[in-house]
Amino acid sequence: MSESRAFCPQCGDPVPERSRSDANGGPGGGAAEGDTGTANDPLRPGAEVELCDACYFEDFDFVDAPDRIDVRVCSRCGAVYRGNRWVDVGAEDYTDIAIEEVSEALGVHVDVSDVAWQIEPEQVDQNTIRMHCYFTGVVRGTPVDEQVTVPVKISRQTCTRCGRIAGDYYASIVQIRAEDRTPTTEETERAEEIANRIVAEMEATGDRNAFVTETNETPDGLNIKVSTNKIGKKIANKMVEEFGGTVTDAETLVTEDEDGNEVYRVTFAVRLPPYTPGDVIDLVEDDDGPVIVRSARGNLKGVRATTGERYEASYEEGNSPDARRLGSLEDAVETTVVTVEDDNAVQILDPETFQAKTVARPEYFDPNAETVPVLKSRAGVHVLPDDSDD
Repeated sequence: MSESRAFCPQCGDPVPERSRSDANGGPGGGAAEGDTGTANDPLRPGAEVELCDACYFEDFDFVDAPDRIDVRVCSRCGAVYRGNRWVDVGAEDYTDIAIEEVSEALGVHVDVSDVAWQIEPEQVDQNTIRMHCYFTGVVRGTPVDEQVTVPVKISRQTCTRCGRIAGDYYASIVQIRAEDRTPTTEETERAEEIANRIVAEMEATGDRNAFVTETNETPDGLNIKVSTNKIGKKIANKMVEEFGGTVTDAETLVTEDEDGNEVYRVTFAVRLPPYTPGDVIDLVEDDDGPVIVRSARGNLKGVRATTGERYEASYEEGNSPDARRLGSLEDAVETTVVTVEDDNAVQILDPETFQAKTVARPEYFDPNAETVPVLKSRAGVHVLPDDSDD
């Protein structure tokens, strides 16, 4: 009886019988795309027969590795250029970046099973890292191993973001101003905090176009230059949300981009209210006594220094009713309580003349207090709340 055998189509030697799984690169059966374990049968067009081990391994490439890898990194922030954009990778040094780039560039033959590999970096100089890569695996039941060396060249450049920062680029400017006064230190410091927080939040989502270009104080307030109009608008709206006031914006044409689109720079002018919480004001054409401002958001709100009753400006007056500023809670001085006369009056020592003086008794007055904070102004002497009551 004749025996049916398969022969290698390249050398003609008989091919030993093996399971279909072994013939196609190990567990899993079917041959993978690009499998070189078979060749066209010259006697049967369109059919494929298996190569013998000798012919198979003669053209077998365990590892596919590039001759060299070029990595573009930003010398300022350490970002890496990948694809068509700069990416923040958070690497401690460029060796970590080189390992990651080589790992993504290397390819292993589809027929190899039980693959194990490792990389040993060798720092050649400041801009060159030689990556020694070691691989082991099993093909057709035969252990195989290979070593490849891939040089990684570090190209130090400046990313788009750092280039814009270095060039003082900005797309929007936020002007912090106040009506009939200069913004307080609290207001300007809060504006800077808001700007930095918004930028940090946008950076955390991967937005590399978010940054504060510059902050500078002027005799009228604070200017904040930022990289996008979105950031400028957020800062302006947040300031009005916290302190009251209004926002207006104005566009200025500055250039055209590479596609011919017009590029505008937007100025957001924040106008804070004339009065701040803690101010003591005397309303014009109002005989009910000074008002201690509690809030300037929306309509101005506060309490009367004579009675302690709540006050709110009308819709028409908004946050800037017609009034004179008498001082603030910070201007108050402690003075001695002489006696409580009745529900509406208390006798204290005048903080300047030290003579007994009867003044209005507001609801927030503590009848057991030995001293109270008072403000003496053109409107008279008025008892103010303690800081703990503010």
